[in-house]
Amino acid sequence: MSHDYERAGEFRERASGANVELPYAGLDTFLKGRPADVEDVGDADAAVIGVPYDNAVSNRPGARYGPNAVREASAWWAYLSGYKDGLTNMRTEQQVDYSQFDVVDAGDAPVFPMDHEKTAESIRAHAATIAEQTFPVLVGGDHFCTWPSFEGFAMGAGHDSVGLVQIDAHTDTAEGSPVFGEDFHGSSTHHIATGDYGSFDSVSQIGIRGYESPDFFEFADDTGLNLFTMNDVDGRGIAAVAEDAVEAAAADTDAVYVTFDIDGVDPSVAPGTGTPESGGLSAHQALAVMETLGGHDAVGAVDLMEVSPPFDPEGSTARLGAYLLVTLLERTFAE
Repeated sequence: MSHDYERAGEFRERASGANVELPYAGLDTFLKGRPADVEDVGDADAAVIGVPYDNAVSNRPGARYGPNAVREASAWWAYLSGYKDGLTNMRTEQQVDYSQFDVVDAGDAPVFPMDHEKTAESIRAHAATIAEQTFPVLVGGDHFCTWPSFEGFAMGAGHDSVGLVQIDAHTDTAEGSPVFGEDFHGSSTHHIATGDYGSFDSVSQIGIRGYESPDFFEFADDTGLNLFTMNDVDGRGIAAVAEDAVEAAAADTDAVYVTFDIDGVDPSVAPGTGTPESGGLSAHQALAVMETLGGHDAVGAVDLMEVSPPFDPEGSTARLGAYLLVTLLERTFAE
């Protein structure tokens, strides 16, 4: 017996609202962007790739689950972007039209939990492949992943020198550790600044607090590191600090890479991270940093690291992380 039925496409055309995807429905890609092969993202304004790797942490693991948590959290902004007449951003007081930019999700880079070197090679290759085509957005993963991602961006985009703006509780300038070796999440900025594409005087760090090595301020002066501690943020205001930080990173470089370690935010706001440090940025301050950076022409890539969902069952850390990335992309492409 045969029955007449309506085709799915016919139903979608007929039913008002059928093409609006609710934030909790559909595939968990970043901003509900279409899935894409990493070799074929050149037609998009930005391409997201996950790095589910946390074997270089020195404290609490769990950031391997960060990419998928951030993707899921980003669905809310994808839902809002469905408004055909655009949106008013009440923070920036700007009109936003998400139809102006296209973001795709290239899935996850292969990682090798027992092999730092091979994992770094994978991250470097995937970041470079995206950078030669479009704006890379990496979601980690622990902060070790930023070093090969930074190098991959420089290689793929054809830059000789790249500045770094790092929002973080810690400087990650350790040359190594007797326990963790030379390649761990506390050494990424050291590797960047002493590598082929970076230098300490083109690194700007925002939100640093807690403890560092003896005579660290002398180290910063000697190397030219642009250091903006939480005392600077509290004393000068986040807008002035963010503007000075990106200008210093952009000076005499071809582009700026932004890395946001979520532990730069106070753990009362973002508890889901491996190395929480009290006294950090508020959500407002963190978003203000990304608003400033997203409006600067030199910024060519961004990553978000150290979101560890097991330590935040409410998901507020992943939501803030997603909002931080959305904010930078919005300022760059949708205003």
